[in-house]
Amino acid sequence: MRLAVLCAALSLLAAPAGAQGTAWRHGVVEAKSDAGIVFMPGEHEFAARQGLKIEFMQFKGDAIAIKAFLAGELDSYEGNPGAAMLAAAHGADVRLVGCYWPGMTYGLFVRQGITDFAALSGGNVAISGPGSLPDLVVRAMLQKHGMAPSDVRFAVLGSDADRFRALSQGLVQAAAFSTEFMPLLPTQNLHLLANAAEELPDYLRFCTFISGRTLRERQAQAAGFLAAEMQGWAYALAHIDEAVALSHRLTGSKPDDPRSAALFAQVAQFHAVDPTAPVPMDKLRWIQNLLVQTKNLSAPFDLSRLVDTQLRTDALSRAGIGGS
Repeated sequence: MRLAVLCAALSLLAAPAGAQGTAWRHGVVEAKSDAGIVFMPGEHEFAARQGLKIEFMQFKGDAIAIKAFLAGELDSYEGNPGAAMLAAAHGADVRLVGCYWPGMTYGLFVRQGITDFAALSGGNVAISGPGSLPDLVVRAMLQKHGMAPSDVRFAVLGSDADRFRALSQGLVQAAAFSTEFMPLLPTQNLHLLANAAEELPDYLRFCTFISGRTLRERQAQAAGFLAAEMQGWAYALAHIDEAVALSHRLTGSKPDDPRSAALFAQVAQFHAVDPTAPVPMDKLRWIQNLLVQTKNLSAPFDLSRLVDTQLRTDALSRAGIGGS
């Protein structure tokens, strides 16, 4: 069975309507309150003007998306840089071309009564999967607070919503998920133990990845794809009400659901999204050092094997967006 079929069982497919163009298969984490930003490049002909139609494939987590990408089922995907670093260190053909969500709108949440990390010792902590954003963020937080991963028991529980429900029902003592759930905490007897934006200011949430082969063989299309993404992200930040409405439409949430508005407020507060998709080498080196400290990575490697900056330069020119 092809991996795409397996992924379909784990994901929903969403391709916003638009003019016809060459298909570009892009993997994303399943739509939630940030969907108005993530999926906006598929709206308003941004992709069509580049001769493309972005086909969004949604996954429970970026650890699953990278598997589909490495299997050749995707032209690109977005996720945390940690998993891609681990893959590149083992020779995988993956290139980081920009990080449009450099800020962390993420946190570690716990049930009432838990007030510090020491109280998590021996408890169950919900993550998404090995190498995923929740997994690496939790490991980084534990390391910062003098704890080892072996001090807790990791529970692999799909999406942010899955982990929120598990924590609300008392199935786990802590869970990592998006801070979009902040407005719902009081009714569920939960609270935020650690905000990733403050605990891990150098961790990057979402970067975009394309294979080296695709960059060589389809450079113009790749630049067009990234340019459409940039234009869509910039539009979303400039049209918050429309972006929130798109989030509601794609997730099926009600207009009075407070999560999207809360998420967009956090994006503004922490300047979490940058439509120019920078490539912050200092933060990438910090993440690599963190992976070595947490023993996810045996030793540092030359990050030039992972990073491609030329595509971003070409895309900025196509998009008409300035960037440093």
